[in-house]
Amino acid sequence: MNKIKLNILTFGMLSLGLFSCSESFLDVEPETSIFDSNFYKTEADFEMALVGCYDGYQRTTSDGGTAFYVASELLSDECFGGAGAGDDRNNQLLDRFDLSQAPSYNDIFNETWKSYYAGIFRCNKLLAKLDDISWEGKEDTRNRIEGETRYLRALLYFDLARLFNKVPLLLEPTTDNVPQSEPAAIYKIIGEDLKFAAENINQPAYSPSWAATNDGRATQWAAKAVLGRVFLFYTGYYGTADLEGVVDKAYVLAGLENVIGEGGFSLVSEYKNLWEAASTTPVPEDNTLVSTWAGRGNSEAVFTQKFNYTSDYNGNVDGNRWLVMMGLRETTSSPYGYGWGLCTVNPKTAQSFDTDDQRKTASVIDMVSEGVIEDVDLSKWREYTGYCNKKYIPLALPDGTYIVDGLGEGDNQISQFQDFIVMRYSDVLLMAAELGSAKAQTYFDEVRGRAGLGTKTVTKEAIMAERRVEFAFEGIRYWDLLRQGIDVAATAIAESNTEVLSANVSDFITITEANIKKTNGFMQIPNTQITLSNGVLKQNAGWE
Repeated sequence: MNKIKLNILTFGMLSLGLFSCSESFLDVEPETSIFDSNFYKTEADFEMALVGCYDGYQRTTSDGGTAFYVASELLSDECFGGAGAGDDRNNQLLDRFDLSQAPSYNDIFNETWKSYYAGIFRCNKLLAKLDDISWEGKEDTRNRIEGETRYLRALLYFDLARLFNKVPLLLEPTTDNVPQSEPAAIYKIIGEDLKFAAENINQPAYSPSWAATNDGRATQWAAKAVLGRVFLFYTGYYGTADLEGVVDKAYVLAGLENVIGEGGFSLVSEYKNLWEAASTTPVPEDNTLVSTWAGRGNSEAVFTQKFNYTSDYNGNVDGNRWLVMMGLRETTSSPYGYGWGLCTVNPKTAQSFDTDDQRKTASVIDMVSEGVIEDVDLSKWREYTGYCNKKYIPLALPDGTYIVDGLGEGDNQISQFQDFIVMRYSDVLLMAAELGSAKAQTYFDEVRGRAGLGTKTVTKEAIMAERRVEFAFEGIRYWDLLRQGIDVAATAIAESNTEVLSANVSDFITITEANIKKTNGFMQIPNTQITLSNGVLKQNAGWE
């Protein structure tokens, strides 16, 4: 069989990409060279290999490709492409679902594709080796390691399936050139992996002491929560009653109720304290930042993707590479830091919050009312709207110094280390309400109450409206729209059309429903991968 050219490391030496996070389960340093021939011999080897799988998952957003988070924001009705006034229009290509924006940019997800399959390869390698040693008396450890690995593989495939619909389904550490699988087959594996993880990872309920050294580790609670997200997307978009016979609605809801009842999680008391920039105040007199941030491993973080400042340009890839994309265009205005100005916020999103909703000021930088506009050169910015993302943005001291200066390489682009919250407890509450929990009204009111809002009758429409403001700029909105059907998504996104400023000159953004519908909501398969597969991979509709 031909070999698929995915640029996966095929490991003469086992490339674990080990990295260090302070006081974390990820602190693993190999003492000798590691080769296939002398590895996977002990329980400790498998624990180290598992760290390599987490690292593979981390690298999907830190190796320079188009990050899933960035794509999710660009595709939604929350944000526009933005970036520099003279930059290529690849962000606009995604924002408008329109190849004519950047005709020569037909490989936008190539690095992303490669890094995802490299991560999947690591997971498959570990899983293939599990029975090479005896686990007698340690079956729970074996099952936990398998559960964590399968959870990570499920996350990797879930992202790929949402982006591309049909992708090669590789379940062994192989480079064989295989065609794309149908969504049903892919989601069946995702469901099976998450179900196994939910039933076999036996970490205790959340507690601050446990989270202090295990923040970022997969748990049974995370698996049950992500299974809810997968179930809602798959059954919604593809119109099925269950997840390909793997789990049904009752199973998924029971899992979410279990997270709520026994997982030990709770809402952080003040919404703004979930986000570093939103909870930070500059003190110019001392050139410091004062923060009420709830911190890593807080009670609302069900699962977090970890990053560190130890990245460099010599192969250590640990930082949050996409965070700098969200920064103010080539300027700082403490606490908000320098960056490339992507994902300028749609004014209609900024206006979607109720007047008394405390989430608005925690989510949106109002450039005028916060005085940030005084520090910005609008001649350098495309599609400026007056609003920016406050949840994920680099930080800067009052004197303009990057918060990463002096840490690792101190590079503003590669040293960002803000984590990404993949799943929050409030999402668990709202998913349970949407799936028909007997406590739906209670869960719904709990989320709204934290935002300073009163009770409101819980309905499907009310839940979707609540999700829009609760999870603004968290990479969730586009998938919430798409799971309601391509017509719903296309209509909502096309309503984004509005006037903006590009290079300080009036500009108008036009997104058409037709462009969105012809793609069915999915992205362009990288043309490099189609070429390297000798045409085995087929391009998605609308991107030919």
